[in-house]
Amino acid sequence: MIFGQGNYKYEMQADWLKMPNQWKGSMAAVTVDSKDRIYAFNRGDHPVQVFNKHGDFLYSWGEGLFASPHGIYADKQDNIWIVDRNNGQIFKFTTDGELLLTIGVKGFRSNSGVDNSLFTHTLFKDVTRPGGPFNLPANIAVSDNGNLYIADGDANCQVHIFSQEGKHISSWGEPGNGPGQFVLPHAVWIDRKGRVLVADRENNRIQVFDLSGNFLYQWPTNLIGPACIWIDRNDIVYVPEHNGGFFSVLNLDGELLSRWGSEKYKNCHGVSGDSDGNIYFVQPINGEGSSGRTIVKYIKI
Repeated sequence: MIFGQGNYKYEMQADWLKMPNQWKGSMAAVTVDSKDRIYAFNRGDHPVQVFNKHGDFLYSWGEGLFASPHGIYADKQDNIWIVDRNNGQIFKFTTDGELLLTIGVKGFRSNSGVDNSLFTHTLFKDVTRPGGPFNLPANIAVSDNGNLYIADGDANCQVHIFSQEGKHISSWGEPGNGPGQFVLPHAVWIDRKGRVLVADRENNRIQVFDLSGNFLYQWPTNLIGPACIWIDRNDIVYVPEHNGGFFSVLNLDGELLSRWGSEKYKNCHGVSGDSDGNIYFVQPINGEGSSGRTIVKYIKI
């Protein structure tokens, strides 16, 4: 099946993953390291599942460690960063699951005005003030100087900067729809020009900042709940639209190059790609929403 338009058309392979027998659980996120190993972050009993680009299962790790798998990111040194939403923690691992760093106190939730006894997916609507790190964080990216940028959005309205040693440097953001304001900052990515792209999911937009968090501009293309951001070596940007069920391909100026999808893909949640130009989207199957997400491979044609 072919999707997309213009120079950005893709053939979808839905059943490419060779999962171990009887393994279950919905996929939350995906990342790819420098050796083209695909890390599938799963909400079942085997959280981090590693495959090659042909879909062959290699190994897994992280069993029993995470309350709510949400974000995963392979940096340029192939450190694997994990965001555990409900425990409010960020972890740094080696590729085979050796823990190197933990950021955040397990179970702590900052004061952003929400009811911290709840773990619903609509708490972002109740945020009344910036709470500081963390209240149900969502995703992470790492800059060239090693600083960490953490999108803290499911029950907060901020992006936090941490040093590579895990020390909090600064935060920015407040509730609202103006420049530098957020309603569920769900993902973050740093482009090669040192600009910080933030997926402001419930404001249906991507905002662009400098490395200190100063607002630069907003992309011209409105997106329907952008959930995640991944940029390839040619500066092409891939965005799954959580609330609309679309997958968008854009340039670094935010201009739309290709788009496909429908409501049956609503709750799509993650994206990454390999050195061959294959793209991996986390998307629902059989209309099951977030409880039935898998990783679908798209091959550029």
